[in-house]
Amino acid sequence: MFTILEKQLLAENIYLMKVEAPRVARAALPGQFVIVRADQVGERIPLTIADFDAAAGSVTIVIQTLGVSTRKICTLEAGDQLADFAGPLGRPSEFVHEPVEELRKRRYIFIGGGVGTAPVYPQVKWLKEQGVEVDVIIGAKNKDMLIYTAEMEQVASHLYITTDDGSAGSQGLVTTKLEELIAAGNHYDECVAIGPMIMMKFVALTTKKYNLKTTVSLNALMVDGTGMCGACRVTVAGKTRFTCVEGPEFDAHEVDFDEAMRRQGMYRTQEQRALAIHAEHEAGHQCRIGLDK
Repeated sequence: MFTILEKQLLAENIYLMKVEAPRVARAALPGQFVIVRADQVGERIPLTIADFDAAAGSVTIVIQTLGVSTRKICTLEAGDQLADFAGPLGRPSEFVHEPVEELRKRRYIFIGGGVGTAPVYPQVKWLKEQGVEVDVIIGAKNKDMLIYTAEMEQVASHLYITTDDGSAGSQGLVTTKLEELIAAGNHYDECVAIGPMIMMKFVALTTKKYNLKTTVSLNALMVDGTGMCGACRVTVAGKTRFTCVEGPEFDAHEVDFDEAMRRQGMYRTQEQRALAIHAEHEAGHQCRIGLDK
């Protein structure tokens, strides 16, 4: 069992959990993920690592309550325990294997959209620790949906915030801010984008115009985390790849985003049905409690 050390509400339906998992914390690298189960009958949920502390033996995850299983996890509080917390899984970010001297010659731009901002953080933090210059753009619908801004300010060379409604930072899309930065004379050697699939698609289209190497994380496609279910299949450079065992990060300019978005929506009906059944069960449970009183 894995004890939840800390729980925070970051934004509406988005929670941070710091979990006691010493072996995972010691082995974790930026870009990897864990498989979490609330209890012995719970669904396997793959979640990208949002931070890790080897000395403290803790791993941080950020969860958005989208379905029955994520809601079950988010009902747990500090002091409660998770049945499973397996990892680290997946391939770490490419840059962790490169010589530090070479990394320090480069300048990175990271783009985080919505919940995708959380897994951007450990990558930027790791690069800062190596002395690498990193700029960051965070995008959200509005100021209330922004997460990790304070943490990112501590590790980014420059932090830029965009919101759809202009309630914080610049009004507009992350791609608009990226083009503004490039037009202003900022040179970047590589871009990393993590967020909604549609955001990553348009980041890739934008960076391709500038011949800017771009990496995206397709963690949203993962289901069982082992590649056995096949749900995470994605076409990259014309070949079928499995996100959870060959990724989750890929060359953005080689990803078939239209196919990936179709695959992402394949299970929407089942998810909605599961939520409806869960809601009906909860309503019946509350009714029985009322009758007992």
